[in-house]
Amino acid sequence: MLKGITNLGQWLTWNEKKQAMEIGEGGTLIFEADQIAEYSNSVYSGNEWIDAQGRFVSPGFVDSHTHPAFAATREMEFEQRGQGKTYQEIAAAGGGIRSSVTALRQIDEDKLTELIRLRFDQILASGTTTLEAKSGYGLTLESELKSLRAITKAAQGHSIDVHRTFLGAHEVPDEFRDGREHYIQILVDEMIPAVANAKLAEYCDVFCEEGVYTIAETRKIARAAQSYGLKIKLHADEFVSTGGAQLAVEIEALSADHLMAVSDAGIRALAESEVVATLLPGTTFFLGQSQWAPARKLMEAGVTVALASDFNPGSNMAFSMPFIMTLGVIYLHLTPLEVWQAVSINGAKALGLQSSVGALRPGFRADCVIWNCNNYRQVPYFYGVNQVHAVIKSGARVSNQEE
Repeated sequence: MLKGITNLGQWLTWNEKKQAMEIGEGGTLIFEADQIAEYSNSVYSGNEWIDAQGRFVSPGFVDSHTHPAFAATREMEFEQRGQGKTYQEIAAAGGGIRSSVTALRQIDEDKLTELIRLRFDQILASGTTTLEAKSGYGLTLESELKSLRAITKAAQGHSIDVHRTFLGAHEVPDEFRDGREHYIQILVDEMIPAVANAKLAEYCDVFCEEGVYTIAETRKIARAAQSYGLKIKLHADEFVSTGGAQLAVEIEALSADHLMAVSDAGIRALAESEVVATLLPGTTFFLGQSQWAPARKLMEAGVTVALASDFNPGSNMAFSMPFIMTLGVIYLHLTPLEVWQAVSINGAKALGLQSSVGALRPGFRADCVIWNCNNYRQVPYFYGVNQVHAVIKSGARVSNQEE
């Protein structure tokens, strides 16, 4: 068992009393089992210590919005967007989420589990130690349960912490296009009870958006999920301002995600609540759009802002949180210190985990990343390259890029 990380260079954490990110220099983080026990100004030696050799050390990333349970990639859509087609046009022609649904329904559960586990390997190696993982590409009881079982099995024995979300309300499946009310009743009466009773998810998400689920439909689905003990996260106000942010506040969701089209009224509602605004700039980038979520406006209003990858085969085929940070600095106009807060403690808050992960503090899990960098600014400054030197999860070294 490792005793900790010694010979730190610059290191970064969350100061709870000051409600601000805090920069440290040198010393040692001492572990006790899987948690951080204390910080010491001393430097130690021996095989039971990880020698950071003066490198920058950060908390592991908390990626609070991903879709890793997919069966096939969608590179043809990527090409079509490059030739001028929009995400909505591709979806209307049978692509988009509906394309992923067809592939997911056909794949064997063991094969899906294998694919997800390989994705977890890559995600962990890029510095993410806590991950939210959604279903949502099955849209039948059988295939949604298959997706959640595959996520669960892929996570078993894996070093990354995985928190599962049921997203049966990701789209209205083709077979219910003329009877969406029937599908919503299946969600409420069959899918949510089955998921909850099998303990396959902690959260329920709904794609609350024009052309997908209305405010009234989202409220109905979310209330049903809450009655079974599931916490709520919402896709909200991504392309059109429909009032999704206000609904997230009304139903006491943990987070409202996307928010590129959030209204001023939505921002005011979020500011008066504990709902986290989880922004997904990778999606805006990958879809070639120019409407970025108003991060600065949200923060100035007093909203807690998190950044997440939205890793998925259609609208952001990337899980690199450092790249998301780069986008946050360039296009969301956040400072490097603000993006660090957004991908660590604020990401944890978006999952209700802010008391245990997302900070290098005593009592928090010993989830750390040692970087081939000198300071916190260099992580979002470099892009297109993995600057991770080593990943420590729950006090154990789980990934070393030089081995």
